[in-house]
Amino acid sequence: MKHFSEGEIIWQPSKEKVESSVMFKYMKWLKDKKGLKFGDYNDLWKWSVDELEDFWGSIWEFCDIKATQPYNQVLAERKMPETRWFEGARLNYAENIFSKYQADRVAIYFRSEHIRRRELSWKELSEKVASVAHSLKQMGVKRGDRVVAYLPNVPETVIAFLAAASIGAIWSSCSPDFGSRSVIDRFKQIEPVVLFAIDSYQYNGKTFDKTSVVSEMQKELPSIKHTILVPYKGQAAIENKLGDVIPWEQLLKEKAELTFESVSFDHPLWILYSSGTTGMPKPIVQGHGGILVEHLKSTLIHQDLSPDDAVFWFTSTGWVMWNLLIGGLLAGSTIVLYDGSPSYPSMDTLWELAEDANVTFFGTSAPFLLNCQKLNVKPKQKYNLLNLKSLCSTGAPLSDIGYLWVYENVKNDIWLSSSSGGTDICTGFVGGIPTLPVRVGEIQGPALGVHAEAYDEDGNSLTNQVGELVITKPMPSMPLFFWNDHDNQRYFNSYFDTYPGVWKHGDWIKFDDKRSCIIYGRSDSTINRSGVRTGTSDIYRVVEVLDEVMESLVIDLEVLGRDSSLLLFVVLNPKTHLDAQLVTKIREQIRKHVSPRFMPDNVYAVEQIPKTLNGKKMEVPIRKMLLGFEMEKVVNPDSMSNPESLQFFKGLSASLMEKHKEKLF
Repeated sequence: MKHFSEGEIIWQPSKEKVESSVMFKYMKWLKDKKGLKFGDYNDLWKWSVDELEDFWGSIWEFCDIKATQPYNQVLAERKMPETRWFEGARLNYAENIFSKYQADRVAIYFRSEHIRRRELSWKELSEKVASVAHSLKQMGVKRGDRVVAYLPNVPETVIAFLAAASIGAIWSSCSPDFGSRSVIDRFKQIEPVVLFAIDSYQYNGKTFDKTSVVSEMQKELPSIKHTILVPYKGQAAIENKLGDVIPWEQLLKEKAELTFESVSFDHPLWILYSSGTTGMPKPIVQGHGGILVEHLKSTLIHQDLSPDDAVFWFTSTGWVMWNLLIGGLLAGSTIVLYDGSPSYPSMDTLWELAEDANVTFFGTSAPFLLNCQKLNVKPKQKYNLLNLKSLCSTGAPLSDIGYLWVYENVKNDIWLSSSSGGTDICTGFVGGIPTLPVRVGEIQGPALGVHAEAYDEDGNSLTNQVGELVITKPMPSMPLFFWNDHDNQRYFNSYFDTYPGVWKHGDWIKFDDKRSCIIYGRSDSTINRSGVRTGTSDIYRVVEVLDEVMESLVIDLEVLGRDSSLLLFVVLNPKTHLDAQLVTKIREQIRKHVSPRFMPDNVYAVEQIPKTLNGKKMEVPIRKMLLGFEMEKVVNPDSMSNPESLQFFKGLSASLMEKHKEKLF
């Protein structure tokens, strides 16, 4: 394969592919129905952000949204936050999924480390959702009640979610790889009445018993009235461990008619969690209507999905991509679920799944693709990927090497779309555009209806320079609010306290003259491991309970062009020292109580943690220092209570920069 430089076109859609895309059909529909003609995608995008009301109204009409009551107006006023969309409308997210009902066609294709293949037709899915919804109502669950799940990526999780949504209950889920403290910290804020839970799960060939975690949740979440146990590998509930549980099979015994609770456009659909750097994880509430219109736009028009597609995302139920994967049902597509490690028993696992499930859209993370490259995986030599049309990478910036590897080793005629968004809005800000060429190392452009820009520190828009990713106009899937956030103060402080009336997302981005862009990593101190994010406070809570650790600081160095690493700095009890045994103990504490993915790559003993005058840990300045920024430009020693603590980090920064240069040359 010839060498391609950054920004050079590596793939271009044929005229036939362009004209068969939903994007092209949407543009033709706008011309025929609305008299709107656009020369290219950039013209269409500019209209979509300049005329927000007309654009989102067209999405409602083009995507044929099912509503029991029409809306009065698309947008009350263009202010953020507290934007009011489609006031007056009443609908249900689950009803719009089942409007794509296709009886005997496959709705869900499932594989795990121990189950080779399981399929659910739309008919089976509808019947099971109806039964579970009926059972929930029999338990007294009503509109607005919270229903939570501690489940892996299995069909039962999808069924439980759709059942909860159909009756107007509010859904929230965590993956079983989350430790008890992380799950309880999330769920206790929203006071759930029903818990769906697994007794165990398998990962990397090993089975992990989770009954003790479920038992702890039952004790610490007094609002839970019913625990529904979903058995894994056919195991039955252990009564003396879990006490009063309802077997999953019991919910399916009574057949019922599938009905849908009509709710307002802004009725909460689910609660996701995106942790800040201090305090408890933020419970982000998103609505039926906002998610519906956004996911229809994303899945149909940007991902180019149809009932003929099989959509796969490698994800867990604790990552926002699970929620977006469910959105594939809105296009009538088959969704492909995988539960387990992507590298067990080998790195071929997901590519073999792509062949067996006839996957047309393959969604994964940038680190997975780079690991395939490092391990010399060559999918096209082993598997028939004839049906594979598109591959989407998210969760982290995809380097030039990743682009080249895909076209050389997966398929040379494939649409590779790198995308970036957030749990906060449950979609992408920038990503794939099926009618445009793919350029090495670049994201194709901003999504329709998303007025994304790069800002400097003073709020000036930048082109061809790296700046803060901001959204200057509202989006329907922005959070309705944070649960228990009085006066929306935490919501405001999370996104709007830097640039008045403008959403600051916390990523570094650069747009060029074509509106193509590159994401350079996080600009704040949130930890991002392959797209799954958590707050530094999650780490501090479990590390600092250890007798040996007095204080800690965690820094995520994931950024484009550099080896990703998570560094943990600890101030130790004077009676102890950092040896291999203590490092193992610290890592195990994080693995058990947070997640294995957030175990640090390196642990350093330091005398002090750098702090501001009011005692706040200086996470962002230290991160910038360790990424190579000059200390004088990111830290003001006069604003610190212990400026002498910087010397260690200055020395470490120089050492890390030297190692990075050695790898480059």
